[in-house]
Amino acid sequence: MEVTKSRVMATNTLRVSGDRAKHSEELAIVDLSAALEAAKGLAWIDMINPEADERKWLLAQGYHEMAVEDCFKEPVPKAYVYDTHRFVVVRARDADKEIDTEFLCVFVTDNLLITVRHSAMPSVKNFAKRFGSRKIQRRVELGPEYLLYEMLDAIADDWYRILGGYSGRIDVLEDRVFDPNTKHPDLLQDLHELKQDLREITKSVAPLHDVVSRMMRPDQDYITESCMIYWQDIFDVLTKLKNDVENYNAGAASTRDTYLSQSTMRLAESQAEANDVIRILTILATLMFPITAIASIFGMNIEVFGASTEMFGLEEIMGLMALTSAFILGFFVYKGWLTR
Repeated sequence: MEVTKSRVMATNTLRVSGDRAKHSEELAIVDLSAALEAAKGLAWIDMINPEADERKWLLAQGYHEMAVEDCFKEPVPKAYVYDTHRFVVVRARDADKEIDTEFLCVFVTDNLLITVRHSAMPSVKNFAKRFGSRKIQRRVELGPEYLLYEMLDAIADDWYRILGGYSGRIDVLEDRVFDPNTKHPDLLQDLHELKQDLREITKSVAPLHDVVSRMMRPDQDYITESCMIYWQDIFDVLTKLKNDVENYNAGAASTRDTYLSQSTMRLAESQAEANDVIRILTILATLMFPITAIASIFGMNIEVFGASTEMFGLEEIMGLMALTSAFILGFFVYKGWLTR
């Protein structure tokens, strides 16, 4: 599916290692090739909201058509080695207030790293700060695959920062679930939003872990021996991050299920109480029906069953009422309706 293009104009930012590593330069697409030829060192181009001109430029540079097309649609996370370059697609958090992820496409050549994205991403902003750091400048000889490691590490760090408050958030929601003294009307909505956030994080973390795992396989020829120690580090970080997200998911699901179970139990208890009240009222109404009928019949100022209105005295009528009620109660006991 084609990516919906933003109304924001495309921007192409160039950074080059060395003395000016902390500085960036925004260039028009027509000036990009000349700037790369003049660059001395390891270069990084960050394309935001690319358009048709950026697509043509990438194809003219020899990048594979399928990889370029992935930059303009919703691809799947992947890592692929082409003849002249390597290509990676991952998901990273965008800069919205809500937890959301967008695709980040990365081209890797001998001395150039190109990132293509359609939204602002905090992890890329963090990587831009890293690019100008002394640590990266000391390791530029490791090549762009080390820059790719730093990029993926920045994505992982961004998720760690986000997940930092989720453990406490889950604990608070668990306490509310088991608090019998206070009603929390928005509790289910809070649990739903928590699950929704964790599901969105999983969309980034789980595929990222799988992509790095595939890249480290010896048969992929993706990582050189000199960089393998750093990629082992990011793999361990992502493994722990993936486990943390799975644990939070399990905790949130357990808390939600517990809340729903308690709600169901409370509803069943309320229904049971209502049924008890209805049963008692039904028994009373059943007992009162023959009493009312007897009182009505013998209270009429007419002959009853061929006899005068004084056929029975008060004692006989009361006894008939008691006998009828006792018979009905006995029938209820025999059926077990009073003990249910």
